[in-house]
Amino acid sequence: MSRLFSMTAAAGAFTVLFACSQQASDAQDQSDAAPEAPAEESMPVETETGGEASLPSMMRATGDIIGAEGTSIGSLNLVEGPNGILGEVNIEAGSLETGWHGMHFHQKGDCSDTGVFKESGGHVGKIEGGHGLLNPEGPEKADLPNIYAYEDGSANAEFFTNLVALSDILDEDGGAMVFHESRDDHMSQPIGGAGGRVACAVIE
Repeated sequence: MSRLFSMTAAAGAFTVLFACSQQASDAQDQSDAAPEAPAEESMPVETETGGEASLPSMMRATGDIIGAEGTSIGSLNLVEGPNGILGEVNIEAGSLETGWHGMHFHQKGDCSDTGVFKESGGHVGKIEGGHGLLNPEGPEKADLPNIYAYEDGSANAEFFTNLVALSDILDEDGGAMVFHESRDDHMSQPIGGAGGRVACAVIE
């Protein structure tokens, strides 16, 4: 009787071991046939409450730069971030005299009087006696660094300003960027001694 029980127990143990071995083999076959795909990483999303996951809403504006002959000579791109406006100016070869040129934001989106560009009005945020980035009485919202034209008459520049918002420029009568024939000394009144207006871009 004891021997019969031992044989029966051994047979049961063998059956259990065989079943476990078979299950492990099946699981290995499934693993080899179809490897499990890695879990997808979630991308950060924009939120309205701020924090590391949020992205700033950036307002954009552009302008077609018109030269003294009334033809397009380049482009203006503006992006407003959380701390100010980042601008990019690209002007084609043969468009400007070699050297430094002042540039300012003007009050009206009108460059129709080709070669004169007086229809663009005065500076955005005009301050009487306050023109110039170096002026202790200023600066005005319109004031910007100078741009340099190379020997071939082309110019490329990236600039940043936190003096003005795009909403100040794109008001009811729009706004423009005007380029001058000479450099702005950032102190002299009313335009830093920058001279006549030689190019203009309506900002849209």
